[in-house]
Amino acid sequence: MRILIAGGGQSASLVATRLIREGNEVVLVEENPDRCRQLEETLDAKVIQGNAASIRVLHEADIRNAEMLIALTSEDQINVLVCLIASVESDVKFKVARLRTHEVNYWRRILQRAGLHIDLIIHPETEIADRILRVVRLPGVSDVIDFAEGRVKLFGMNIDETSWVAYKTVEDLDRAGPPKNSLIALIFRGQQVIVPHGAEALKPGDHVYIVTTADELEPVCQFMGLQTQESLDRVYIVGGKQVGIRVAELLEPRGVTVKLFERDIARCEKISQILRKTVVLHADGTDESILAEENIKGAGAFLAMTNDDEDNLIASLLARKLGAKKVVALINRLNYLPMAQRLGINTTVSPRLAAVDRILQFVRKGRVLSVTTFREEEAEAIELIAAEGSKYVGRSLREVRLPRGAIVGAIARPNGEVVVPRGEATIQAGDRVIFCTLESTVPLLESAFLAEARREWV
Repeated sequence: MRILIAGGGQSASLVATRLIREGNEVVLVEENPDRCRQLEETLDAKVIQGNAASIRVLHEADIRNAEMLIALTSEDQINVLVCLIASVESDVKFKVARLRTHEVNYWRRILQRAGLHIDLIIHPETEIADRILRVVRLPGVSDVIDFAEGRVKLFGMNIDETSWVAYKTVEDLDRAGPPKNSLIALIFRGQQVIVPHGAEALKPGDHVYIVTTADELEPVCQFMGLQTQESLDRVYIVGGKQVGIRVAELLEPRGVTVKLFERDIARCEKISQILRKTVVLHADGTDESILAEENIKGAGAFLAMTNDDEDNLIASLLARKLGAKKVVALINRLNYLPMAQRLGINTTVSPRLAAVDRILQFVRKGRVLSVTTFREEEAEAIELIAAEGSKYVGRSLREVRLPRGAIVGAIARPNGEVVVPRGEATIQAGDRVIFCTLESTVPLLESAFLAEARREWV
């Protein structure tokens, strides 16, 4: 497929890398000449220097022959304008745009009334707020990812020296009697990603991901030595940008006491007009004395949501030191994610990865229902629908040979049944199958499951 990407930032680069690897022809438009040189050095793609809002530049990028447009510039207005130009100047079949404005829902309605069809509008802040809400009352859990309409959960946690599971093999844990529907699917160890076998031991410093069902999430957490909060009482948010405001809006109806710290007094006044119950403080949330004065000890959660990664890391470390039960940091630079984990901040959220996940899901649409990318695209959790005629359908997992570096995490049947499988489980046509896999293995899985879906794009 010929794909034109407007914008050359980190999200665009991540998306382009994956699309090129999957055999697509990619052209990027980027205004900054230094960034253009970097993209040319790292990507097997055509890079056009220029403003993506320029019709001349888009013609140079051959927009007339593009089959898909993905607008990922840093300016919402340009992303919308590029889609408008594409609608008039080309027969592009699919248009995707990222919008960061808090008025995204108004924009959806306006674009619809104006007749400008955009197939997918991505709002990373909404994606992030949803992810935070899923994990905020689980202190030792880094993230909880939903599959099969919430019936299947994939959660992450750190292994430390004091954990009872440290140095235990996967077989040891199976013998210890975990809840039936649970499976250790991925282990991140330093720069290494491991799809574990029975003899693999968990080591201090590992970050592991475990598949289970919605009903057994808390029992599995308890089996792994994690505590859950019955109720969430107090949440502290540092940063009065969109994500922080959105999370506060979602927490207020749940009876949670929320305090939001913002350095800009004008911004504080604006936020206080938006939020009804949240206490908005004109203060520096990275100042230890202020956090102690505001009684952060024992708070249910502390969310560092500023636009500055360093501030978020510092604030999170302070909050953990001062006794917050759950700490979450927003990280924009993907190379900071492993460092955050090494610092003991095991829950991070990334606007860039949130956007990449939604785009990959859309590009692979058909029988791909969801995609979650881990760290710097080293691994994926991918939810597929098993097609009639797939070589994996109708045979037990013990009989089939999955690509090396892939594991079936769960099977969700159309009748509502969920199986976290062992070797005797069988995949049937129409099942939702959740794989945890190394990134390099994804094309092999897709070729086995998605033959029909791929023909839809031709």
